[in-house]
Amino acid sequence: MAFEDFKSKDHISLVYTGEGKGKTTASLGLLVRALGAGDRVAFIQFIKHWDVSEHAFLSSIIELYEDQLTFVKYGRGFYDAGELSADGVSDEQHQEAAEQAYGESLNAIKSGDYELVVCDEINNAVHDGLLTVGQLETLIDAAKDQVSLCLTGRDFPQQLLDTVDIATNMTKLRHHFDDGFIANKGIDY
Repeated sequence: MAFEDFKSKDHISLVYTGEGKGKTTASLGLLVRALGAGDRVAFIQFIKHWDVSEHAFLSSIIELYEDQLTFVKYGRGFYDAGELSADGVSDEQHQEAAEQAYGESLNAIKSGDYELVVCDEINNAVHDGLLTVGQLETLIDAAKDQVSLCLTGRDFPQQLLDTVDIATNMTKLRHHFDDGFIANKGIDY
Protein backbone atom coordinates (compact mmCIF):
# COMPACT_ATOMS: atom_id res chain seq x y z
CA MET A 1 0.00 0.00 0.00
CA ALA A 2 1.37 3.42 -0.95
CA PHE A 3 1.60 6.22 1.60
CA GLU A 4 -1.06 8.26 -0.20
CA ASP A 5 -3.46 5.32 0.11
CA PHE A 6 -3.52 5.63 3.90
CA LYS A 7 -6.20 7.81 5.42
CA SER A 8 -5.76 10.12 8.38
CA LYS A 9 -8.00 11.45 11.11
CA ASP A 10 -8.40 15.16 11.73
CA HIS A 11 -8.29 14.74 15.52
CA ILE A 12 -6.79 11.96 17.57
CA SER A 13 -6.39 11.09 21.22
CA LEU A 14 -2.99 9.97 22.49
CA VAL A 15 -1.88 8.54 25.81
CA TYR A 16 1.67 8.38 27.13
CA THR A 17 1.60 6.25 30.27
CA GLY A 18 3.65 3.73 32.20
CA GLU A 19 6.36 3.54 34.82
CA GLY A 20 9.17 4.58 32.50
CA LYS A 21 10.63 7.99 31.83
CA GLY A 22 9.60 10.04 28.82
CA LYS A 23 5.86 10.74 29.07
CA THR A 24 6.11 14.52 29.45
CA THR A 25 9.10 14.53 27.10
CA ALA A 26 6.99 12.83 24.41
CA SER A 27 4.16 15.31 24.91
CA LEU A 28 6.61 18.20 24.54
CA GLY A 29 7.82 16.67 21.27
CA LEU A 30 4.20 16.54 20.17
CA LEU A 31 3.79 20.21 21.13
CA VAL A 32 6.86 21.14 19.06
CA ARG A 33 5.55 19.20 16.08
CA ALA A 34 2.10 20.82 16.36
CA LEU A 35 3.53 24.34 16.65
CA GLY A 36 5.74 23.61 13.65
CA ALA A 37 2.62 22.65 11.69
CA GLY A 38 1.00 25.97 12.61
CA ASP A 39 -1.42 24.45 15.11
CA ARG A 40 -2.61 26.13 18.29
CA VAL A 41 -1.71 24.22 21.46
CA ALA A 42 -2.84 24.35 25.08
CA PHE A 43 -0.34 22.68 27.45
CA ILE A 44 -1.85 22.18 30.91
CA GLN A 45 0.12 20.63 33.77
CA PHE A 46 -1.67 18.80 36.58
CA ILE A 47 1.10 17.93 39.08
CA LYS A 48 4.33 19.90 38.67
CA HIS A 49 4.61 23.20 40.48
CA TRP A 50 8.37 23.35 41.02
CA ASP A 51 10.52 24.91 38.34
CA VAL A 52 11.38 22.34 35.72
CA SER A 53 13.23 22.83 32.47
CA GLU A 54 10.12 22.63 30.30
CA HIS A 55 8.68 25.62 32.20
CA ALA A 56 11.77 27.68 31.32
CA PHE A 57 11.57 26.58 27.69
CA LEU A 58 7.84 27.18 27.30
CA SER A 59 8.11 30.56 29.01
CA SER A 60 10.90 31.54 26.64
CA ILE A 61 8.96 30.64 23.47
CA ILE A 62 5.53 31.88 24.54
CA GLU A 63 6.18 35.31 22.99
CA LEU A 64 7.22 33.72 19.69
CA TYR A 65 4.04 31.65 19.62
CA GLU A 66 1.70 33.97 21.52
CA ASP A 67 -1.20 33.30 19.15
CA GLN A 68 -0.52 29.55 19.09
CA LEU A 69 0.55 28.50 22.58
CA THR A 70 -1.13 28.58 25.97
CA PHE A 71 0.81 27.16 28.92
CA VAL A 72 -0.61 26.85 32.43
CA LYS A 73 0.39 24.84 35.46
CA TYR A 74 -1.97 24.07 38.29
CA GLY A 75 -0.12 21.34 40.14
CA ARG A 76 0.79 21.58 43.79
CA GLY A 77 3.42 18.82 43.69
CA PHE A 78 3.39 15.10 44.21
CA TYR A 79 0.33 13.77 46.02
CA ASP A 80 0.34 10.66 48.17
CA ALA A 81 3.93 9.86 47.15
CA GLY A 82 5.46 9.10 50.55
CA GLU A 83 8.61 11.08 51.24
CA LEU A 84 8.33 12.73 47.78
CA SER A 85 4.91 14.22 48.62
CA ALA A 86 4.60 18.01 48.48
CA ASP A 87 5.26 19.59 51.87
CA GLY A 88 2.59 21.77 53.44
CA VAL A 89 -0.06 21.12 50.79
CA SER A 90 -3.39 19.82 52.06
CA ASP A 91 -5.50 17.18 50.34
CA GLU A 92 -8.05 19.93 49.66
CA GLN A 93 -5.43 22.11 47.95
CA HIS A 94 -4.35 19.20 45.75
CA GLN A 95 -8.01 18.48 44.92
CA GLU A 96 -8.72 22.12 44.09
CA ALA A 97 -5.65 22.36 41.82
CA ALA A 98 -6.66 19.19 39.96
CA GLU A 99 -10.22 20.46 39.51
CA GLN A 100 -8.93 23.81 38.19
CA ALA A 101 -6.63 22.07 35.71
CA TYR A 102 -9.49 19.81 34.65
CA GLY A 103 -11.80 22.81 34.12
CA GLU A 104 -9.12 24.59 32.09
CA SER A 105 -8.63 21.45 29.97
CA LEU A 106 -12.35 21.01 29.31
CA ASN A 107 -12.70 24.69 28.43
CA ALA A 108 -9.72 24.48 26.06
CA ILE A 109 -11.29 21.49 24.31
CA LYS A 110 -14.72 23.10 23.98
CA SER A 111 -13.42 26.55 22.99
CA GLY A 112 -12.48 25.63 19.44
CA ASP A 113 -9.31 27.70 19.94
CA TYR A 114 -6.86 24.78 19.76
CA GLU A 115 -5.91 21.93 17.50
CA LEU A 116 -4.08 20.14 20.36
CA VAL A 117 -4.69 20.06 24.10
CA VAL A 118 -2.03 18.38 26.27
CA CYS A 119 -3.05 17.36 29.78
CA ASP A 120 0.30 16.60 31.37
CA GLU A 121 0.13 14.14 34.29
CA ILE A 122 -3.66 14.00 34.32
CA ASN A 123 -3.44 10.21 34.60
CA ASN A 124 -1.63 10.62 37.94
CA ALA A 125 -4.42 12.91 39.17
CA VAL A 126 -7.00 10.25 38.27
CA HIS A 127 -4.98 7.40 39.79
CA ASP A 128 -4.50 9.41 43.01
CA GLY A 129 -8.25 10.05 43.30
CA LEU A 130 -8.03 13.80 42.70
CA LEU A 131 -10.17 13.32 39.58
CA THR A 132 -12.47 10.45 38.63
CA VAL A 133 -12.23 8.01 35.76
CA GLY A 134 -15.59 9.44 34.68
CA GLN A 135 -14.11 12.93 34.42
CA LEU A 136 -11.28 11.60 32.28
CA GLU A 137 -13.77 9.82 30.05
CA THR A 138 -15.78 13.05 29.73
CA LEU A 139 -12.63 14.85 28.61
CA ILE A 140 -11.85 12.18 26.01
CA ASP A 141 -15.45 12.25 24.72
CA ALA A 142 -15.47 16.05 24.53
CA ALA A 143 -12.33 16.03 22.39
CA LYS A 144 -13.59 13.50 19.83
CA ASP A 145 -13.95 15.13 16.41
CA GLN A 146 -13.11 18.53 17.98
CA VAL A 147 -9.44 18.61 18.91
CA SER A 148 -6.47 16.29 19.31
CA LEU A 149 -5.90 15.37 22.94
CA CYS A 150 -2.75 14.11 24.67
CA LEU A 151 -2.97 12.59 28.15
CA THR A 152 0.19 11.82 30.10
CA GLY A 153 1.07 10.24 33.41
CA ARG A 154 1.32 6.85 35.03
CA ASP A 155 -1.58 4.47 35.43
CA PHE A 156 -3.94 5.37 32.57
CA PRO A 157 -7.19 3.53 33.40
CA GLN A 158 -7.28 0.22 31.52
CA GLN A 159 -11.06 0.46 31.06
CA LEU A 160 -10.61 3.60 28.91
CA LEU A 161 -8.01 2.10 26.57
CA ASP A 162 -10.56 1.49 23.80
CA THR A 163 -11.64 5.15 23.92
CA VAL A 164 -8.31 6.52 22.64
CA ASP A 165 -6.57 6.25 19.28
CA ILE A 166 -2.94 5.82 20.36
CA ALA A 167 -1.64 4.57 23.71
CA THR A 168 2.03 4.14 24.46
CA ASN A 169 3.26 2.46 27.62
CA MET A 170 6.67 3.80 28.63
CA THR A 171 8.32 0.75 30.17
CA LYS A 172 11.25 1.23 32.50
CA LEU A 173 14.09 -1.12 31.71
CA ARG A 174 16.55 0.68 33.95
CA HIS A 175 16.60 4.03 35.76
CA HIS A 176 19.36 5.49 37.93
CA PHE A 177 16.76 6.46 40.55
CA ASP A 178 16.72 2.78 41.58
CA ASP A 179 20.43 3.12 42.41
CA GLY A 180 19.75 6.05 44.74
CA PHE A 181 20.31 8.90 42.29
CA ILE A 182 17.82 11.73 42.15
CA ALA A 183 16.53 13.25 38.90
CA ASN A 184 18.92 15.15 36.62
CA LYS A 185 18.06 18.66 35.45
CA GLY A 186 17.75 18.79 31.67
CA ILE A 187 17.18 15.05 31.46
CA ASP A 188 14.49 14.15 34.01
CA TYR A 189 13.06 17.61 34.68
